[in-house]
Amino acid sequence: MGFMTRIKKASEHAGGRTSETVEPEQTHAPGPAESEPVHTPGAAEPTQSSAQASEAAESQSSQELQVKVAEPPESEQAEKPEPGESARMKADEVVVPERKKGEEPAMKAESATTKDKDVGAKVIAFANQKGGVAKTTTALNLAVAFKESGHRVLAVDMDPQGNLTMSQGVDPDKVETSMFDVLVHRIPLRDAIVEREIDVAVASIDLAGAEIAMSTQIGRERALQKAIDAERENYDFVCIDTPPSLGLLTVNALTAADKVIVPVQCEYLSMRGLVQLQNTLQMIRENLNPDVEIEGILPTMLDSRTVHAKEAVEILEENFGELVFQSRIKKAIKFAEAPVRGTSVLKYDPDGNAAQYYRDLAEEVLSHG
Repeated sequence: MGFMTRIKKASEHAGGRTSETVEPEQTHAPGPAESEPVHTPGAAEPTQSSAQASEAAESQSSQELQVKVAEPPESEQAEKPEPGESARMKADEVVVPERKKGEEPAMKAESATTKDKDVGAKVIAFANQKGGVAKTTTALNLAVAFKESGHRVLAVDMDPQGNLTMSQGVDPDKVETSMFDVLVHRIPLRDAIVEREIDVAVASIDLAGAEIAMSTQIGRERALQKAIDAERENYDFVCIDTPPSLGLLTVNALTAADKVIVPVQCEYLSMRGLVQLQNTLQMIRENLNPDVEIEGILPTMLDSRTVHAKEAVEILEENFGELVFQSRIKKAIKFAEAPVRGTSVLKYDPDGNAAQYYRDLAEEVLSHG
């Protein structure tokens, strides 16, 4: 490639243009600088031929020109856009393109459809790892009190003993489909629901083996939550009765719940379990369900004739303040008699004091929103 051709290409490159046209190489007569040196007698012989000297000069001129054109001309520098005005997208803009003002991110719109706890049923779990504190009695009778107030209610029996199921006149040993099938085989929750005073998702003794059967499943802590989500819009309240433990069944209930009601027998040993339950709730919030909260602590089986019961209530109020419900569930023989008839105490003795205790509790929970 001749000297003029390289100059032409370098000039076009410096001006930001590309051209496919190549001028034919011109033959030109050597100028004074390129002519052969005049030999003077006595002078030293040149170390290189005239052709070699010409080629070296040509190469040096080309290199100097290329160094000069490496910088864009002043006109092009003046036209260079200021930062932020360039039409060319930056690397970070390609990865995360800028959104126009008022345009909502697609991910946000999509996440809104996954689970909105403001729509559909309010899920309440009744939990306390200590047994015999009236969890089942409270879950059933509060659910029936909600229904008396005109709400659609579902009770979910997560206790392998099936006491809530039996309290509605259903034999846990004879049910074909139970919460075991919902949790382990992931069948729809609707298939385990029977209609009694309220809708009940029944339990069976098989639930005792559910924790082992679920131990190898992915997402085992959210099995109940997913089942309830499918029925959430069909109810106003879902009341979950839990077993007297803090195992996988209770973890499922707390993961699915919006609120937790803690029935506490008015005795010292019963109150000791509250600390463990609070620790479990904290782990649930950190890992599974950040929105779950304690709706309230409910004093149950209160014998107002004893000093110990009064002191127990005072201790609860000193330590938990406003979390303690104003409602009190006092001891009554009707609570033991009603399950024998397969009914709630509100149906068994609708005008008695026992029924009124849970109506008052329902009113207090509803007033909390």
